[in-house]
Amino acid sequence: NKEEMEKGYKKKNFIQAKYDFVDEMMKLGGISPETDSGSTVLDVGCGVGGTSRYLAKKLGKNAQVTGITLSPNQVKRATELAQEQGVDNAKFTVMNALEMDFPDNSFDIVWACESGEHMPDKEAYINEMMRVLKPGGKYVMATWCQRDDREVPFSEKDERDLNFLYEEWTHPYFISIEKYKEIIDATGLMNEVTTEDWNEQTIASWRHSVWVGVYDPRGFIFKPNKYLKCVRDGYCLERMHRAFDRGLMEYGM
Repeated sequence: NKEEMEKGYKKKNFIQAKYDFVDEMMKLGGISPETDSGSTVLDVGCGVGGTSRYLAKKLGKNAQVTGITLSPNQVKRATELAQEQGVDNAKFTVMNALEMDFPDNSFDIVWACESGEHMPDKEAYINEMMRVLKPGGKYVMATWCQRDDREVPFSEKDERDLNFLYEEWTHPYFISIEKYKEIIDATGLMNEVTTEDWNEQTIASWRHSVWVGVYDPRGFIFKPNKYLKCVRDGYCLERMHRAFDRGLMEYGM
């Protein structure tokens, strides 16, 4: 409810919340089984392939979903999970999102969920995704953004908080929602870009992540070093929550 959201948590199964997010992201991108059942889909920065597999199931057997990541271990695990779940129309490969091997105009849908914040060159990241998207194709992304500081410059506290978030999770840098729109517009390949800030819809997940990570005491008993790392991550998640809560960070769509 609203009161719970304002306090920074929401009583929902954490995994279900992720699936709900994908459903809402599909709506934002105009993606559905009715219109895209035979589409080729690229998931940029797929991790262990959870979203790729979900999209492959959702869009049906005639859709072909390809997930790319820099990590061979992630590709291995994503492939194993796809095989275990019988998802034959999702495949995974190691590839640099800034220098993709795909030809121009390869995919009907390009999907990027929480990969932009990790990219050291935002323009190359956007340009490559635009390059491999077919004319008339659909593009949708979700990424952590910092607010636009061109009219109201960052304070010293803002700079300190951003540097902490960069260094703790080794992010190269964030940019604003407005800047992403400008980079996409500059390619000259897309129609007018629709942007939104989904901070209100997603902010509960930061503190929920802390709870999911530390609530089970068995972690401290059996794997104390990893558990202590979770505690450190929990502190960073709380710092991230506060940055979103005061408007320093925005959830860019």
